[in-house]
Amino acid sequence: MIFFEMTDNNLINYQSFLKFERNLTENSVEAYVSDVKKLQVFVGNKGKTLKDADSADIEDFLCGLHEVGISPSSQKRILVGIRSYYKFLRLEGKLDSDPTELIDSPKLGDQLPTVLSVEEVDRMISCADPSTCDGQRNRAILETLYSCGLRVSELTELKISNIFEKERYLLVFGKGRKERIVPISDSALREIHNYYEFRYELDVKPGYQDYVFLNRFGRKLSRMMVFNLVKRYAQEANVQKVISPHTFRHTFATHLLEGGANLRAIQLMLGHEQISTTEIYTKVDKQMLKEEILTYHPRNKRKK
Repeated sequence: MIFFEMTDNNLINYQSFLKFERNLTENSVEAYVSDVKKLQVFVGNKGKTLKDADSADIEDFLCGLHEVGISPSSQKRILVGIRSYYKFLRLEGKLDSDPTELIDSPKLGDQLPTVLSVEEVDRMISCADPSTCDGQRNRAILETLYSCGLRVSELTELKISNIFEKERYLLVFGKGRKERIVPISDSALREIHNYYEFRYELDVKPGYQDYVFLNRFGRKLSRMMVFNLVKRYAQEANVQKVISPHTFRHTFATHLLEGGANLRAIQLMLGHEQISTTEIYTKVDKQMLKEEILTYHPRNKRKK
């Protein structure tokens, strides 16, 4: 259960309105308030309050949801909560106009990003046999994809020298060789360490000594190998969805956002192409990203 610090009087009154006048359940109230809080953080980064936000701000926020892979159905649900909040402000006489009035809801087409549940992720990982080299490697791959939200190319190019275990983060090279830092969970580090026990026995070919994930011939994995192993374990785990390695990236972003993580932090961890390397190292504190992962990702949720 997520609790927010309610510093906005309008938001406090809105919460009471949902609970006592609309008679919503506790879970529904939390969901509506959570959606509005996401927007509050977003516009706060622009130096605005919720009351100051205009339609352009809200459209930018929705675009940001799309960019981090949040499905149209989830975008639509979040917009419903935001609309409800601004409707409340108008009823209370706090606003003269509703900034969401002219904003269209995201269209629910046929090609919605697929998102796995935590239980489906666990089932897939449990299908990989930890007593074999390939099986333990594949467990580490699936856990790393889910815990870090990596692109498949970033996973196959991951280097041992770019895993900073003490600080618990990866140095990742994304599109255009842009660098970014991504926190890594204890569970992913544990699976990688278990894989190293097998990896040390491989005949690693020259030039591949620093790559984390290798095939049985001592060379780095191909993208197609990762695609095939994800398809294989989805079938073995009876996951009734059409998925790919990128599905874990969507799942990573969705689970963080639904848990209450800062949208800006998610964008940075995903390495969206519009976020430059300079922004990462001059404007973002590594500790802040680590806190987002520790607090909101299902693999790391702290006990309340």
